[in-house]
Order: sequence, then structure tokens, then C-alpha cells
Amino acid sequence: MVIAVCLRDGKETVEIRRYISSLGMGVRRFARAVRGHWGVENSCHWILDVVYREDDSRIRDRRARENFAWLDRFTLSLLKQHPGKDSIAMKRRSCGWSDDFLMEVLTGKAT
Repeated sequence: MVIAVCLRDGKETVEIRRYISSLGMGVRRFARAVRGHWGVENSCHWILDVVYREDDSRIRDRRARENFAWLDRFTLSLLKQHPGKDSIAMKRRSCGWSDDFLMEVLTGKAT
């Protein structure tokens, strides 16, 4: 169980999170696993929600939605591998603005 106390807009909020597992492991190892899960949530899903606006998608067909979700994750992986210092959002825009940059991201080689 985790009790998180936060101060937001002058108000104190308390969140209680409970975790249940049948795995036989120690508290420290379990805490690392939980933190690892949230690391994935923060590094991948947050970007997909904010940069790719997946939550705002109006695609209703299940197969099309799954295909676009796969494409989003694939392109996110390519953009993360690019060595440039720009944000993911900026790299994504740059791919639309420059065919040379797009090819650099797709091939992994500077043109």
C-alpha cells in the first residue's frame, strides 16, 4: 500500500494505492516493479496521449484503431531512437516539414 500526500492549489490531497500480487518477492523488489510500470506509463503512454492525442482519436473501427495504435508506437520508437535533442513533438513535426529529416528518422542515418 502507498499513501501519497500532495499539495495542489493550496489543498492537501491524499491518494491511497493498493497493490496485490501472488508473486513471492520482497517489498523492495515489488516496489521496483511498480516503479518500472509507472516509468513505462510516463515515458510511452503519456507521450501517446499528449503528442499523438490518442485519447482524442475519432477512429471507431476496432481494426483501424488497433492499426493506428501500432503505427503510433512504431513511429514513437523511431523518434526516440533518433539522436537529436529536440522533443518528440518537435521531431514528429519536423518529419512532416522535411523529407530529409523524415528519411533520417526512418533509416537511422543522416542524409
